[in-house]
Amino acid sequence: LRCPAVCRLDPYDGLPESYLIHGGRTPNNEISSSLYMLTTDSRGCNRKLTLCCKERELVGEVPGARYGHTMSMVQSRGKTACVLFGGRSYMPAGERTTESWNSVVDCPPQVFLFDLEFGCSSAHTLPELSDGQSFHLALAREDCVYFLGGHSLTSDSRPPRLFRLRVELLQGSPLLSCDTLETGISISSAMITRTGPTHRYIILGGYQSDSQKRMDCSTVIVNEKGIHLEPLESPQWTPDITHSRTW
Repeated sequence: LRCPAVCRLDPYDGLPESYLIHGGRTPNNEISSSLYMLTTDSRGCNRKLTLCCKERELVGEVPGARYGHTMSMVQSRGKTACVLFGGRSYMPAGERTTESWNSVVDCPPQVFLFDLEFGCSSAHTLPELSDGQSFHLALAREDCVYFLGGHSLTSDSRPPRLFRLRVELLQGSPLLSCDTLETGISISSAMITRTGPTHRYIILGGYQSDSQKRMDCSTVIVNEKGIHLEPLESPQWTPDITHSRTW
């Protein structure tokens, strides 16, 4: 699968570290809507690493097939849930023509929330998220998810967007709210990695436009006060990276 959404689940209740994998695009240009849980286990006398992958079924308002989206885990009031947002998919069948049969569009800007215990999924629409976006970054801490950057097919642009989504897992229905922040960066298809036990990340690569790679690096810190982006000294890129149009 190319460009699926991947989310890490910390070990809990004696269960080992695991990863959620949703969607993606196959080499045959088929777009998936499947959700898998990949479990890593290194217990036992020989400490051999074992991988186990199982498909998980969702019920309710289920997200459709897509790629280039994100998944994040949130924690609120002692409960956890998975947040799925964004992505790209094929144009709906009723809108396709012969010329646009394989055309892709940004998925509607809905936020999907589902729990892993019961597999229930719900869709939420927020006025701040009015445009679809794909290949953005998502960073989660406790009950908040930050959506950074991304590409919009409608405007063919990478606006410096930054949203903070807060999820309150109430006893009945969850409560979602969203704020638009002013410190975003114009970037898509970037790599992001966590650098330690704290919520500190490094952003590397990506694109500022279709023909311009982003050669700068950034440090991102997410704490109880919010999100902070700082420039980071870039490595000495090799000529094959500097002169190539792709990462």
